[in-house]
Amino acid sequence: MNETDVVIIGAGHNGLTCAAYLAMAGLRVKVVERRKVVGGAAVTEEFCPGFRNSVAAYTVSLLNPQIISDLKLAEHGLKIVERRAQNFLPAPDGSYLLTGEGRTQQSVEKLSQRDAATIDVFSGELEAIADVLRQFVLRAPPNLVEGFGLGAMSEAFNALGTANILRRLSLEQQRNLLDLFTRSAGEMLDERFENDLVKALFGFDAIVGNYASPYAAGSAYVMLHHAFGEVNGKKGVWGHAIGGMGAITQAMAHAARSHGVEIETDAPVREVIVEKDRATGVILDNGETVRARYVVSNVNPKLLYTRLVPEGALATEFRTRIGRWQNGSGTFRMNVALDTLPSFTALPGPGDHLTAGIIIAPGLGYMDRAWRDAREFGWSRAPVVEVLIPSTLDDSLSPPGQHVASLFCQHVAPQLPDGKSWDDHREEVADLMIATVDTYAPGFAGSVVGRQILSPLDLERQFGLLGGDIFHGALTLNQLFSARPMLGHADYRGPLRGLYHCGSGAHPGGGVTGAPGHNAARAVLADHRALFV
Repeated sequence: MNETDVVIIGAGHNGLTCAAYLAMAGLRVKVVERRKVVGGAAVTEEFCPGFRNSVAAYTVSLLNPQIISDLKLAEHGLKIVERRAQNFLPAPDGSYLLTGEGRTQQSVEKLSQRDAATIDVFSGELEAIADVLRQFVLRAPPNLVEGFGLGAMSEAFNALGTANILRRLSLEQQRNLLDLFTRSAGEMLDERFENDLVKALFGFDAIVGNYASPYAAGSAYVMLHHAFGEVNGKKGVWGHAIGGMGAITQAMAHAARSHGVEIETDAPVREVIVEKDRATGVILDNGETVRARYVVSNVNPKLLYTRLVPEGALATEFRTRIGRWQNGSGTFRMNVALDTLPSFTALPGPGDHLTAGIIIAPGLGYMDRAWRDAREFGWSRAPVVEVLIPSTLDDSLSPPGQHVASLFCQHVAPQLPDGKSWDDHREEVADLMIATVDTYAPGFAGSVVGRQILSPLDLERQFGLLGGDIFHGALTLNQLFSARPMLGHADYRGPLRGLYHCGSGAHPGGGVTGAPGHNAARAVLADHRALFV
């Protein structure tokens, strides 16, 4: 039997972030991880001899700069470089959109003078709202509590602070914020733009990791969620961690260990120990017991409460409601080894556009059809594919003269219809994804010398992403802010004393941010000080 102050379930980036902050505050912390490596979905692995790439999470923008600074991740080896161009969207007719500093306006002008006059205004609207909402990222949202007491008074002050932040938005910005939380991205984009590629530039952010049409109500918020990011102090920019996404979590693990955190891999949790309505530790699959004052979960909240917490320890209403927690990203993830760089018909040859996020989704209608196909057939006949070629920025990932590419593919059904299994259709759909890229970059399929395939079922098996959900729960209005993961538990505290949430199923949601881990650590420390100071 081991004993510690805190045991954290899962060594993904949020678990490691939480561990580091708690250890910096003087607590004894042990992290137990089911897989043989730390990092959760943010890992780098060799998938073909000589070729390495980020396995699941694949690009950097949302990682919070305060966390990078507090954990001194640069001192622990993390280096992030920005893309030389941000996004490249080729169209079947040979036109294209290329965005980035000094590029966007000129590229849009070739497509639409009207859109060229509008795009900076719309981008400015998103950025102004994102600037204000960034202040919510590293603080708990107002939490609903029953009765009237110290807890209710504390949450009233939290709600007042929230209102004061929102008051910094003008009335028109507040109207835009309401639109972004409730309307579809497709409607908003159709109102503002006329060119399909310009709409697709923003529309892709509304469906990335979101199993929905861009015309689904609430998809505009997902678009906004992806506007929160920054790289090296530049807002709205996307980048690459040298060494892949695993470099982030390796730096976090080094930071945590430097403060005394113990990390045990190949240590899956069988059960959370509950005694007298309090979580008091975990039992590992090998029978080992780890006792702790505080248990912090970095896993999907549905997985935690339906598989790890004993059924009898939870109120029936809570267990019923958490059982309805919606998961499913519609994501099919691939890594491919290439013997040469692709050449796109719309913009042939090498260039900065190959360092960008290459989005194959030439319009909102295309994205909508992809979702409808997946709902009916199990996968899109003309899928949405984002291609990243990180080896154009990082030559450590592949042999000289060769490259690796990440394919983030949508839409596919988290569970196939008619009882079909992803194990039987994985290769077929992978062929389709590569063929889709080949349509825009002839010869791409022939350049593939190795591939790694992760269907939604594979993502669930390997990383605990239920339904392949990269966000640990859909970013819908009923699963956001004070309702994430449930009204009454938005303060990172579970329904059992001593049990906390630090994963992406807590506010502010998914992406490689570190924010839920940071915020959960604050909740644990507040409770610890109340008891022992």
